[in-house]
Amino acid sequence: MGGSVKDVQSKKELDDLVKTGAPVVLHFWASWCEASKHMDQVFSRLSTDFPHASFLRVEAEEQPEISEAYSVSAVPFFVFCKDGKTFDKLEGADPSSLANKVAKVAGSINPGKDSSPASLGMAGGATVLETVQQLAKENDSSKGKNQVQPGLSDSLKKRLQQLIDSNPVMLFMKGSPEEPKCGFSRKVVDILKEEKVKFGSFDILTDNEVREALKKFSNWPTYPQLYCKGELLGGCDIAIAMHESGELHEVFKDHGIKTSDETKVAEPGNVKGGITVSTGLSTLLTSQLQSLISSNPVMLFMKGKPDEPKCGFSRKAVEILRQENVPFESFDILSDEEVRQGLKVYSNWSSYPQLYIKSELIGGSDILLEMQKSGELKKLLYEKAIIKEETLQDRLKKLITSSPVMLFMKGTPDAPRCGFSSKVVNALQEEGVTFGSFDILTDEEVRQGLKVFSNWPTYPQLYYKGELMGGCDIVMELRNNGELKSTLSE
Repeated sequence: MGGSVKDVQSKKELDDLVKTGAPVVLHFWASWCEASKHMDQVFSRLSTDFPHASFLRVEAEEQPEISEAYSVSAVPFFVFCKDGKTFDKLEGADPSSLANKVAKVAGSINPGKDSSPASLGMAGGATVLETVQQLAKENDSSKGKNQVQPGLSDSLKKRLQQLIDSNPVMLFMKGSPEEPKCGFSRKVVDILKEEKVKFGSFDILTDNEVREALKKFSNWPTYPQLYCKGELLGGCDIAIAMHESGELHEVFKDHGIKTSDETKVAEPGNVKGGITVSTGLSTLLTSQLQSLISSNPVMLFMKGKPDEPKCGFSRKAVEILRQENVPFESFDILSDEEVRQGLKVYSNWSSYPQLYIKSELIGGSDILLEMQKSGELKKLLYEKAIIKEETLQDRLKKLITSSPVMLFMKGTPDAPRCGFSSKVVNALQEEGVTFGSFDILTDEEVRQGLKVFSNWPTYPQLYYKGELMGGCDIVMELRNNGELKSTLSE
């Protein structure tokens, strides 16, 4: 992989570069995807042809936070950024489209000339382009059908079919449902759990023969792969779309797939609060682990301490808990090797950090981050009575004090939606007063609640240091008397 292509190491590094406004081209790839490897050759050549743009490579499954930020659900996938925002996207192995889009975002090689044909010619030799174009052609044909490709032995075909038929709903994924090894696999597991269906799974990382053969057998080049009654439904992007549209529920219903409250059936007495109890650990160590887990309603097992995390994942978990204002205790697993190794067996979770709420394992930093983004974490904390649900009064108090001078208005300062709000904005701006604002048209609960809270029936309402100053008439009176700026700076 030559050219001037750089591998992205963190989302912050990428965000900082995009913010500069310079042209940035991203290639989301995976080491197991042949199409990604061939397109990377084209990508690397283009990086030489267009030296004024930054060409970055992102390993999609190793950087789930970046992949999710750009809605990547399949590879190869390309994102084109310019002027600090996403300019265009491209999914799949299409060298001609890639060259065209790069030319548009980075400018032509020779000003005044059409850059696409030239750049495409320089970007890849005949062999590379022929290979990539063939891959694109194959990917577009017969998707979703179990067409058996040549080169598989009868015994291997039989084994694959047996695996596919081993459960009514069967997921071929990276890792296990309890510990997915990629963001795409985790998303499909979450969807199946939301659908409340029982499903079997196969970790394709444990068997390279199955991993490579199934891609040919199903004519589907990526993982995860979801099957229902032996029929391939698709991968992560298709599962998400079907789930959101309700089609997935209908497919399961049509095929007689029963739903239940538990997506995984456990042996009686074998599972407690998501933790495997029959672990083979000594009674003494098991008792110690149970005592540690239950020692606080929110317990984080991490590397280091909250003020001195010893790994980035532990630091991220601490940041999330602090952002959510969650009181928690922690245990430094680096200080006790027996606890460190024993807890991995006890919880059936092989990495750290591990977060427990009311003695129930929630997961690691990646799951925490996803739950925080979706709002699921706050919801869980309310349900478990870890934090009190914010009342409307609490929310109004926070809004009122969110800025020393706070204006509740119709619309925004740049686009007021009523004459009175416009007058107050103009008065504050003319006096050079810095102020925060809230558009009450966007939130009916705040709009009605604040009138009761402040005992002031109309808008706009202006507050200074948490106290109501008044509406449009009072603000205009203060301005006309020359007292507005001094009143708001006492």
